[in-house]
Amino acid sequence: MRKVKWAAAAAGVVLLAAGCASEGGSDEDKGGQSPTAGSPAPAAASGAPGGGTVDAAAVKGQIEAAATSAGFTEQPGNDVPANLKSCMVSWTADAKKASDSRRSYDATVATLAKDGWKEIRAVDQPAAVVKSLDRGGWTLKASHQGKAGALLVVSFIATETSATCAKAFQEDLAKKQQ
Repeated sequence: MRKVKWAAAAAGVVLLAAGCASEGGSDEDKGGQSPTAGSPAPAAASGAPGGGTVDAAAVKGQIEAAATSAGFTEQPGNDVPANLKSCMVSWTADAKKASDSRRSYDATVATLAKDGWKEIRAVDQPAAVVKSLDRGGWTLKASHQGKAGALLVVSFIATETSATCAKAFQEDLAKKQQ
């Protein structure tokens, strides 16, 4: 089951990374939101020398700090495969321990936005909310799916969007499909 989960996640990431790397045009052309006049620019990337691309450890730290300050604790057992650790961060909340998982999810996303993550897409339905955020060469999928008392999953999965990582995801997916 875990293999299937990673294969599905990797497939989605490959499509996401490939789409981000190959599409031209403005954010509006891609279905995203372009900044409005007077809106603050994202904060300078941290976690890498000279403010360059953020590394996986910095991204994990940002997610963890935002989520724990909102009342979440990390659910154990969501390790990223060794060959993808520099390209992917997976942080799943133990949502059953949060007093109000949706409020904690919203607070986590708000904190990430204050830290320079720019929301580019959002899907908000009664049983599922998924927001895509970008920062420093990374895309973060923040999702809250299900209801308390039933199946409830709150996760934050970030992927680096470089060509090197897209290749690593494709290789990992091909290996898992064999």
